[in-house]
Amino acid sequence: MEITPKFVEKVLASATLLFTAQEISQAFDVMCQSITQRLEHQDVVALPVMNGGLMTSAEIFKRVNFPMTMSYIHASRYGGEVSGRTSIHWKREPDVSLEGKTVLVIDDILDGGLTLSAILDYCQAMGAKAVYTAVLLDKVNARAENAIAHADFTGLTCGNEYVFGFGLDYHEYLRNLPQIYRVAPEHML
Repeated sequence: MEITPKFVEKVLASATLLFTAQEISQAFDVMCQSITQRLEHQDVVALPVMNGGLMTSAEIFKRVNFPMTMSYIHASRYGGEVSGRTSIHWKREPDVSLEGKTVLVIDDILDGGLTLSAILDYCQAMGAKAVYTAVLLDKVNARAENAIAHADFTGLTCGNEYVFGFGLDYHEYLRNLPQIYRVAPEHML
């Protein structure tokens, strides 16, 4: 089936709202208080994971008010597919040194955890002093074997369901929405 904007409009119309923009904002407020308490006196490099981590990192950056440097990393297991591949595709590594730094890896979701685990391994191999993870959404029942169990900082949790909005995509569409939705069963492609 071809995924077109017209089809994606139908997906959105039949989806179930899971989290409102206000609930997401409140979750960021709480999560960022924890990030600040734990990291504000460390030499932090923030590493958003593209593309999904863009919106999550923007909200975190607006709420934490301590010095840090920023870069980004682009590693993917999905490539637009619903069920992920087992190998990690590295598209971009950070352009700053991680040696001796505290790294905050920021992503939209923790589901299977394999991509995030690979990124953590990478950061440690690059000499990071400590590595922390921050995710907006944790699919608590979706962890793959040998993946990280949980993020250090989490905004919201959900079941093992296909979700989109606020950085999360439906076949690369709908990342830009200010809410998070669950895909209707008829659109599980």
